Amino acid sequence: MASNNIVTVTNRTTGKTLTEQARWCRSRLCRLIGLQFRWGLKPGEAIILSKEKDSIASSSIHMFFVFFPIAAIWINGEGVVTSAQLAKPWRPYYASPDPARHVLEGRPELLEMVSVGDRVEFE
Repeated sequence: MASNNIVTVTNRTTGKTLTEQARWCRSRLCRLIGLQFRWGLKPGEAIILSKEKDSIASSSIHMFFVFFPIAAIWINGEGVVTSAQLAKPWRPYYASPDPARHVLEGRPELLEMVSVGDRVEFE
């Protein structure tokens, strides 16, 4: 896993690059703010909400004050996609049915590039 703040996310199962500019959100404040109060994402832009360990509850997200739909892709500590959903504005709760450590949040087109069970790598 890359140590810098901006990483490329690659779907190793398909060989496709999901995004070249994903920003890590490891701090509580960064995870709390996420994509709130923004009006959109640039092509290729994404964030990765990251926790210390795999969990269903701590990797859940809300869409309050997020004004646009996003792709929410849950990835466990082994790099396996556990869920991929279209998250719509102002919805109170989205979660993976299986424990995950990271949530990749990006433009909805990402959902066409990933499936549950795919292996993802952060570089």
